[in-house]
Amino acid sequence: MHPSVILSIAGSDCSGGAGIQADIKTISALGGYAASVITAVTAQNTFGVQSVYPIPADMVKAQITSVMDDLQPDAVKIGMVYDAGIVASIADCLKTYRPKFIVYDPVMISTSGRRLMTEETIQIIKTELFPLCTLITPNLNEASLLREKSIADTVEMQQAARELSDKYSISVLIKGGHLKGNDMCDVLYCRQSSAEAGTLLPECILYSNPKIESRNLHGTGCTLSSAIATFLAGGSKLNEAIRKAKEYISIAISQGKGMNIGHGNGPLWHFSLSE
Repeated sequence: MHPSVILSIAGSDCSGGAGIQADIKTISALGGYAASVITAVTAQNTFGVQSVYPIPADMVKAQITSVMDDLQPDAVKIGMVYDAGIVASIADCLKTYRPKFIVYDPVMISTSGRRLMTEETIQIIKTELFPLCTLITPNLNEASLLREKSIADTVEMQQAARELSDKYSISVLIKGGHLKGNDMCDVLYCRQSSAEAGTLLPECILYSNPKIESRNLHGTGCTLSSAIATFLAGGSKLNEAIRKAKEYISIAISQGKGMNIGHGNGPLWHFSLSE
């Protein structure tokens, strides 16, 4: 038995719905082997984040080095990175080890709209981390911040995905979960070769499906990005990996919408496919 090894570099969610915990559940449910590097310890629950304690940058680097030297992951998923020092440590390690696939979910803005990073941290992400990535997966607010211009519909999402892809020479998946209406749409703009992407390039690919009404959406972005990384590690082309990840997360949302975990924005149910 030789499962793909996927490394998640992210913050810890003590309530288990997002961050490292969601990533480990997702990777495991999809048949991968999950390794983890913790960038921050958070006190959070289904109501929100109450406190954040960043892990020192040298300890983040030591964790990555330990995993890379021994397990040699097939793919890396990056989530919450708290400050510029941590970003620099991650980038240094990725430049040294050069994993085949790097999927980055740039957690820059909270659900309530609060910026979670300093401008210095965002700038070093743009210059040092983005160029190393296979794919970034910003939501509408994060893509608007990166673009420095608001995004209101799928036409503007396609424009933004092209602009960000051209600017940083990476593939971009903009998540449209907060679009108005009964349907949601994510937009991918590919930068890989046609063979790597599994589609003709360059072009935008739209992934549309009906919205699933649920109060349990905590950890959706973490789950999607770690699922994409897992499918890439397993040999799927980028277009196929995103399609499979979208199918997985739709099931996880649907299966989780009736759960009563916590009293706020509850988690998904990650293990539906393995039952």
